[in-house]
Amino acid sequence: MGIRTDSNCIKCSSDEGTLTGGVILGVALWLRHDPKTSNLLELNFDGAQAPSTFYISVHILIAVGAVMMVVGFLGCYGAIQESQCLLGTFFACLVILFACEVAAGIWGFMHRETVSKEMMNYYDSVYDKAMTQSLTDDKKQAAASVLKVFHETLICCGKGQGSTFFTRLTDAVGVTDLCPSGGTTSCHNRIQELFSDKIYLIGIAALVVAVIMVRTGSCTNKL
Repeated sequence: MGIRTDSNCIKCSSDEGTLTGGVILGVALWLRHDPKTSNLLELNFDGAQAPSTFYISVHILIAVGAVMMVVGFLGCYGAIQESQCLLGTFFACLVILFACEVAAGIWGFMHRETVSKEMMNYYDSVYDKAMTQSLTDDKKQAAASVLKVFHETLICCGKGQGSTFFTRLTDAVGVTDLCPSGGTTSCHNRIQELFSDKIYLIGIAALVVAVIMVRTGSCTNKL
């Protein structure tokens, strides 16, 4: 059984795949090293690291982008050489990549709210400790430092309207120094906006990859 291909279609689609893989790799690296998300996800308080669930989907995207570039080159070279072995390997890689994209899409859909909720819970935990009088000065200072990273990165203050008002009041009378000027929005809202936008971007990238792979796969069919 051989593989019948449209060489021009394979070459064109492989070039698209290589270019798309490069773009997706660039987007994934930007998501991985974006100052806002990096500042928050690298936080550590009292031995508790900020939740890093978000990075799972980013790392999958990095791997897919890098593999797409290699597979695109493989397909283009195989079409030029009209190599049955290379084209067969190319088609097998497409199937594997498509399966990974489907798995990543299902994972992202199931955990689309998890990333924001985990980060909100982490923020709430640190906020409560920073405002607790029973903690030692060192721990309160450590909690306050983590909160300031949240507040200055997201330009926010507090868990909600009540806590936002209370925190700004304690700042005003000099008891605390936590909220940046202009930070009147709830940090819950800011966290939700930040990670929702990033998850949607990952979803769009995954959809683009799937479309490119289906288009490329249509150029190759069994006899």
